Amino acid sequence: MIYAIGDIHGCKGPLEKILNKIPLKEEDTLVFHGDYIDRGPDSKGVIDLLMNLSLSHPNTIFLKGNHEWMFHEFYVNRDQKSWKLWEHNGAKRTIESYGDIDSIPKSHIEFIEKTKIYHIQDGYFFVHAGVKPGISIEKQKTEDLLWIRDEFIYSNKPLKNFIIVFGHTPMEHLFIKDDKIGIDTGCVYGGHLSCIRLRDKKEFQERC
Repeated sequence: MIYAIGDIHGCKGPLEKILNKIPLKEEDTLVFHGDYIDRGPDSKGVIDLLMNLSLSHPNTIFLKGNHEWMFHEFYVNRDQKSWKLWEHNGAKRTIESYGDIDSIPKSHIEFIEKTKIYHIQDGYFFVHAGVKPGISIEKQKTEDLLWIRDEFIYSNKPLKNFIIVFGHTPMEHLFIKDDKIGIDTGCVYGGHLSCIRLRDKKEFQERC
């Protein structure tokens, strides 16, 4: 079975609780949809937890969110443009959790660098934000896969032959349609951290 978990945003407590709720078996796949960092109180703790989880449960997929992308752009370039974009999106809480930018462990940098832009399994296309409607997978732009919102959400069957599972756009409840499933339910904004088991659409949630 496949379990998909939405945007975490530095909220380690709800993540720990939801992982304890999931009846995860060794053969199950667990897909995280990015935005592990920023805005919440413990981005460092979230990354530590996810890295340890990947050791105990190898069938774990970590997708890249736009917040990981912003972090890495600044970490590599250290320029004002990269900083302003990341700062506007919650960078200071992430840096505070580490002490300062240069105290971030190399293992955490490597974890973020290795996150995937998308994952395909059992007829599902897992991605952080969504896809450009009507465009083949091979021609999708990374910017759209990490940032797109309304054009994708309000489209009909945006990716032929796939059900798209996505985060990025917070909603009050899980967004379950025939062609797409949205699983960002506003963790860090007073909503919930959500997980869905795709076989039967069972929901697991923890208030943030």
